[in-house]
Amino acid sequence: MRPVGVWRWSLWGLLLRLLCSPCLGSPTPSTAPEKRAGSQGLRFRLAGFPRKPSEGRVEIQRAGEWGTICDDDFTLQAAHVLCRELGFTEATGWTHSAKYGPGTGRIWLDNLSCSGTEQSVTECASRGWGNSDCTHDEDAGVICKDERLPGFSDSNVIEVEHHLQVEEVRLRPAVGRGRRPLPVTEGLVEVRLPDGWSQVCDKGWTAHNSHVICGMLGFPSEKRVNVAFYRLLARRQQHSFGLHGVACVGTEAHLSLCSLEFYRANDTIRCPGGAPAVVSCVPSPLYAASSGQKKQQSKPQGEARVRLKGGAHPGEGRVEVLKAGTWGTVCDRKWDLQAASVVCRELGFGSAREALSGARMGQGMGAIHLSEVRCSGQELSLWKCPHKNITAEDCSHSQDAGVRCNLPYTGVETKIRLSGGRSRHEGRVEVQTGGPGSFRWGLICGDGWGTLEAMVACRQLGLGYANHGLQETWYWDSGNITEVVMSGVRCTGTELSLDQCAHHGTHVTCKRTGSRFTAGVICSETASDLLLHSALVQETAYIEDRPLHMLYCAAEENCLASSARSANWPYGHRRLLRFSSQIHNLGRADFRPKAGRHSWVWHECHGHYHSMDIFTHYDILTPNGTKVAEGHKASFCLEDTECQEDVSKRYECANFGEQGITVGCWDLYRHDIDCQWIDITDVKPGNYILQVVINPNFEVAESDFTNNAMKCNCKYDGHRIWVHNCHIGDAFSEEANRRFERYPGQTSNQII
Repeated sequence: MRPVGVWRWSLWGLLLRLLCSPCLGSPTPSTAPEKRAGSQGLRFRLAGFPRKPSEGRVEIQRAGEWGTICDDDFTLQAAHVLCRELGFTEATGWTHSAKYGPGTGRIWLDNLSCSGTEQSVTECASRGWGNSDCTHDEDAGVICKDERLPGFSDSNVIEVEHHLQVEEVRLRPAVGRGRRPLPVTEGLVEVRLPDGWSQVCDKGWTAHNSHVICGMLGFPSEKRVNVAFYRLLARRQQHSFGLHGVACVGTEAHLSLCSLEFYRANDTIRCPGGAPAVVSCVPSPLYAASSGQKKQQSKPQGEARVRLKGGAHPGEGRVEVLKAGTWGTVCDRKWDLQAASVVCRELGFGSAREALSGARMGQGMGAIHLSEVRCSGQELSLWKCPHKNITAEDCSHSQDAGVRCNLPYTGVETKIRLSGGRSRHEGRVEVQTGGPGSFRWGLICGDGWGTLEAMVACRQLGLGYANHGLQETWYWDSGNITEVVMSGVRCTGTELSLDQCAHHGTHVTCKRTGSRFTAGVICSETASDLLLHSALVQETAYIEDRPLHMLYCAAEENCLASSARSANWPYGHRRLLRFSSQIHNLGRADFRPKAGRHSWVWHECHGHYHSMDIFTHYDILTPNGTKVAEGHKASFCLEDTECQEDVSKRYECANFGEQGITVGCWDLYRHDIDCQWIDITDVKPGNYILQVVINPNFEVAESDFTNNAMKCNCKYDGHRIWVHNCHIGDAFSEEANRRFERYPGQTSNQII
């Protein structure tokens, strides 16, 4: 029999409640945890591409089926109501004619008319649910202010009744509390209930429960713990139990999905014969060093078959899987928290906080390998889950799946801060140094500080990407912090904190002294991501012998090999390898030149401005990486040549217009324009590698620099050239890249 004063929920009962929740999978529409009566049975989400997280096509789930809203009679007032349903404070605009792409399924609402003050969209007038004469080409979208309602709950926080909600879980070390390094991997389980933190009774506690707890805390797995030691320790301590009878299957993404029993306030006898539940989690190698755990000797593992791309924070991104030596994406059909959690644990994180659909982390490029992935949650790899292999017409990259994973708390964000900026996303970088009892804040020398270092600083701050890395910050007030405590910082851009970057250590050396020459950042939640269309390079490559008298402007812009200076001008010719470059922006922000129009350089010979001195590097390399020919391309015109069907052009070079590449658009440099070549006049016949690198100096921040390089095999016999096997630098597996580097003939550099 159940004890008096205990409320028990079964797994199936709780899941039934969740299916009726108006908020699971979308932001809470109200300002308080209670759900609006008018929204019962409805769920809301933003979909489509390209878009920011606070905008998109509005989709409503009713009776288990997702559908859209027609744009007939749609107004800003209706957008206000829908944005509040989605968890945002208000709308700043709305879109018509399926700007974010046409949806699928039902069109739930038509001729929607709201005053803007309604608490729920159900209070607005319309033609009725499912009664519409529209097509999906008329789907409405909203642009919400990127500000959440107070009490907003993320779409993957599993909700139960507000007075019995498990809001948060933590591990409290039983011994050595002040000396234990972060993250905490072992300790007493504590849950945060509305009346504060409480412990969990360990009667009936299983490894499945520990697995769920560790997943919520950002750890992929759990291990056995010395229960006898903790029970002995528990006899000397007082306890506050708020939860018992936990029975998890082990595949739940959140403790609230398990069968639970809560104590009421008047329960005087709690956990008789039991003790506080204790859990010990196993961190991934990425976090094991910081927790002070000994690295276990493990068998060498092969290359990972899943990765995340395009995420602004660690543990989030677009899911990509490796198949037949090539990376591809996953279609979001039937994508859920179970599958997302398998991905997260496979990568060394905890369970998933959110399963993302609709290319929320940007669109991929190339193959889509998987669709309709159905995981139980117990699989060790996404490839172990049942799935469908799809063809191109089954899914598009606007449906790429993504994840947000639970991460261990490491506290790195407490060791860095920004000061003097106009908002919390910008300012002079200050870091904490010293040991216990002697902590102090100081500045970073600006010498050598660039985009890669700024990316790490913004990541450590939890502010996403870096828009700019600044070497001078005299225009930001530093307050009373004037000491420079770190110098010589050099990062690869992948580190989780500045401590992991190379630097001078305790010996600070700074060429330009004074607080005005210290490092600063401007961070952003979104960034661009440039990608070269490799197949077009392969299709358009050819050799041209161009007369010198036609190359005066090219020589002036340094587009020829150095030997051209000693040529017999204007007689003779130069041999040029020509090809077209089509550069796509697949990120979540427009690519804009670092310099404003006021500082663009006018080139009289060609009659145009350069917004970036070096936008692309073109190189011919030998098998061992020696450069035998090179070229470079200044961005004389960054513009939207073409765009996806649902994207409008924003940038045009004509009449000194703004330059850039919009999300979902591409810029085309045709093979027949000046400097769109490599001067190979001095190159001997042989087998080589053609390499093209976009944004080589990292002048403009991007979400991913690993895909900025493209490589091709090329064979040159002195008269003709064959270019083949072109691919983006991170598109192949490690083994496929090794095979690419040593194809027949490269070791001797002779034609085969």
